[in-house]
Amino acid sequence: MRFSLRPLLALAMPLAAAAVLTLTTLATPGVAHAQQLPPGAKQPSAFPHAKLTAGMYAIDAAVAANDADREQGLMYRSQLGPNEGMLFVFGENAVHCFWMKNTLIPLSIAFMRADGTITDIDEMQAETTNNHCPRNNGVFALEMSKGWFASKGIKPGMQIQGLPPQQ
Repeated sequence: MRFSLRPLLALAMPLAAAAVLTLTTLATPGVAHAQQLPPGAKQPSAFPHAKLTAGMYAIDAAVAANDADREQGLMYRSQLGPNEGMLFVFGENAVHCFWMKNTLIPLSIAFMRADGTITDIDEMQAETTNNHCPRNNGVFALEMSKGWFASKGIKPGMQIQGLPPQQ
């Protein structure tokens, strides 16, 4: 009995082309992990960024320094890179409280004084409305993936370097 591969190849070629297209789309930055944001929300890439350090660890921090950016924060984000976070900059030295409404990933938050000294660190569960308030006044807060500070040995009393000027 003779057997021809030609009909099978005719079927396989379109499937192979579709597989390559799918893999190319998944490998293209921004395509596979596009954020589904509500109208009016700022894209993560639109926030200004600061390069911070905590001891020997480099941090890529999106900066929220105005009311609208601080209000959105990391809401609607589905993931963060390993050393990626968000720095909140406040114009006054006060107790600034946070909650996790519409925040899809659990976070850790470090509250800091103007000189970058961490005063408090708290762990926050995703999509909750519990208040997370520091015990001390401060002008900065840095959100990172949950457990980031503990896993790096970062504790209150340590300093974050590279902070932008206050407004």
